[in-house]
Amino acid sequence: MSITLSKGGKLNLTKKEPALKKILIGLGWDMVSNNSVDLDASVFMVTAAGKVPTDEYFIFYNNLKSPDNSVQHTGDNRTGVGDADDEMVLANLATVSTNIKELIVVVSIHEASERNHHFGLLKEAYIRIVDVENNREIVRYNLDQNSSRDTDIEFGRLRLEENEWHFVATGAGAQKGLQGYVDMYV
Repeated sequence: MSITLSKGGKLNLTKKEPALKKILIGLGWDMVSNNSVDLDASVFMVTAAGKVPTDEYFIFYNNLKSPDNSVQHTGDNRTGVGDADDEMVLANLATVSTNIKELIVVVSIHEASERNHHFGLLKEAYIRIVDVENNREIVRYNLDQNSSRDTDIEFGRLRLEENEWHFVATGAGAQKGLQGYVDMYV
């Protein structure tokens, strides 16, 4: 049975699922009305210093795979149409480079300021972690609706602590755009 976390909640994935290696990070959302908003999922693979070791550890629509082949973005969904995950990232936790301590999952709205788009145009946004081996959802975080003016949100983090992977539901909204996150982590 899947666990639902609240904002700030944390789950030790290694303790809950000791055999867990390959995961799917699913991100989804629906539109409030007939809006068309292009959201982009990104993953920053950071070291203990809080930075990506090289640009290639920034996974997004123009760099779909990490150099250690442990994290792969499945591609950009520009419409968000449908009931399933809108964007997905695959990760093999067992093969993540030893210097990587966190996978930070961010969703930003493409050209948000130019198009006057924000998360208030969306509903039912979530992040979930699925065990790829048996296609079973382990944990889900449904984003709070109070991010209405935000143009980008850190949905969650996978954090390696004492050789155990933890998922943290951060839900931290901002208005800095994808470049703002690049400036922080790259």
